Amino acid sequence: MTTFQQLGLAEPILQALAAKNYTVPTPIQAQAIPALMDGRDLCGIAQTGTGKTAAFALPSLDYFHQNPKLTPQKGCRMLVLSPTRELAAQIADSFRDYARFMKLSVATVFGGVPINKQINQLRGGIDILVATPGRLLDLIEQRALSLGHVEIFVLDEADQMMDLGFIQPLKRIDKMLPKQRQSLFFSATMPKAIADLGSQFLVDPVKVSVAPQSTTAERVKQYATYVNQAEKQALLTITVKNEPIERALIFTRTKHGADRVVRFLEGAGIPAAAIHGNKSQGQRTAALQAFRAGQVKLLVATDIAARGIDVSGVSHVINFELPNVAEQYVHRIGRTARAGAEGIAISFVADDERQYLKAIEKVTRVRCEIAPLPENFAEAVRNLPKPAPPKKGSEGGNGRSAHGRGDQGRGGADRGHRAGGDATGPAKRPFRPRNRNGVGAHKGAVQRVGGR
Repeated sequence: MTTFQQLGLAEPILQALAAKNYTVPTPIQAQAIPALMDGRDLCGIAQTGTGKTAAFALPSLDYFHQNPKLTPQKGCRMLVLSPTRELAAQIADSFRDYARFMKLSVATVFGGVPINKQINQLRGGIDILVATPGRLLDLIEQRALSLGHVEIFVLDEADQMMDLGFIQPLKRIDKMLPKQRQSLFFSATMPKAIADLGSQFLVDPVKVSVAPQSTTAERVKQYATYVNQAEKQALLTITVKNEPIERALIFTRTKHGADRVVRFLEGAGIPAAAIHGNKSQGQRTAALQAFRAGQVKLLVATDIAARGIDVSGVSHVINFELPNVAEQYVHRIGRTARAGAEGIAISFVADDERQYLKAIEKVTRVRCEIAPLPENFAEAVRNLPKPAPPKKGSEGGNGRSAHGRGDQGRGGADRGHRAGGDATGPAKRPFRPRNRNGVGAHKGAVQRVGGR
């Protein structure tokens, strides 16, 4: 059995892993870390929950330990791109955990918060920068950030990037990066369009693939109940009252739908919170923190806002509305049954969603058990409490950035960045593996020993 010690990681990293009681790497970590420590580009097919953040964070931190330098002013040595704010914050927190015994700086930039604080933060340079594409381009346009000194580039959740319309912004960003760099590309799925995108960023990559989509589904008990669309709220109210829920993620298709579900639950005396792109960053952070702390057991989310969120102890995933893309269902139920535990997924299926259920069962290769409506369902429909009134500011405050939706929604903050084309891919760069002596690092960079 491979251990982190056997992978040859630097001592400060092993100390941080020991502090978290991590001794044995996950399959993707065991496959990816040796190749990345040899300086190879990497293409990884992996879903959230497989340990992919550590798979790219640990060897990158090891490289920084072996090759200490001063941070470039208004620049960064490592850039990680994330499709959503929540995932960006989560990745940055992981880096801070793993680098707790190293003197490295980690920063996160995304839309929905004031940009001036981020400009000040970047002035002296950052070792590791985690960003969403829209705010990254905002900062570059304001001359607050340059990508000319990036040594390691990570594109995470590439399929979600494409779903959000970030292809052109990604191509613009790629042109600003040094040709001589190490690039890592991660996606939960790898259709041809994603593979083509990856080929533009990678040179002779190592390919790793873990956790087939059916693996998570097989660990989750899946139920479906046929119900009229107009009666779903009554069914949800009964379900959350009767089920032994520790924490539940409830998925809707739209932001308005998420808010409406929360108001109905609160009208029935059931505390809940919503997280989606129309919430301010403060509201989203507060909702997620309350959910993690167990202060709120029910978190209602859209697919985009929940992408990449890793919260332990989620016992139930409730699909208030089924997604019209089967793979999205797999992402949803993957938020339960973590770390070998079992979970429960419950789907409410209206007549016009039956085709979606068939497509889901084909992808997961698991047939959902059909659960009947509760015996007291008709009474629950008649006596459904009225929704609570909207809280002041609870459904506004979307924190729009200079170019649109602050990295959320289709195209989001990058609407202003897509004008002008950038349709051509980047020029191929010669492959030069980076070795333990820092081959591939930028010439002329100032060497430093110890901390800043």
